[in-house]
Amino acid sequence: MQDVLRTDGFYFDEIEVGLKFTTKGRTITETDLVSFCNLTWMTEGLFTETVNDRDGAAAGGRVVPGVMVYAMAEGLLTFTMERTGLAFLEASFSVKGPTYVGDTIHVEGEVIEARATSKPGRGLVRFRITVRKHDGTDCIIYEPLRMIRCRPQ
Repeated sequence: MQDVLRTDGFYFDEIEVGLKFTTKGRTITETDLVSFCNLTWMTEGLFTETVNDRDGAAAGGRVVPGVMVYAMAEGLLTFTMERTGLAFLEASFSVKGPTYVGDTIHVEGEVIEARATSKPGRGLVRFRITVRKHDGTDCIIYEPLRMIRCRPQ
């Protein structure tokens, strides 16, 4: 039997507390940083200057805004909710350490809560999302609550 490429994300009916997954990695480039800062108008010197007047040099490299790392993590997670995600409802969010241009990030996810809604055909799922760098250090940990579609009958 031939394997079939899955094109849909996780349906609520197949999600259980404890389900874990890992995404592919993505290296953050100088172009990514410049494009993001221009797009969002985040023109703070910390992100746009190669020399930082506060301490004489950039803090260990070109610092990447935490919100940019978060946005990239959400992109890496797209496969988990393609055609099944209905809503992003809330999230706790904690930056654990700096991320720099040249760091490769990936996402490790775990389902920590899953419950049906009062309306049929959907459920609420809370994930613990850890954005981790290639050296094993954590960048960001957040816990989004999402509404997910059930498998069509």
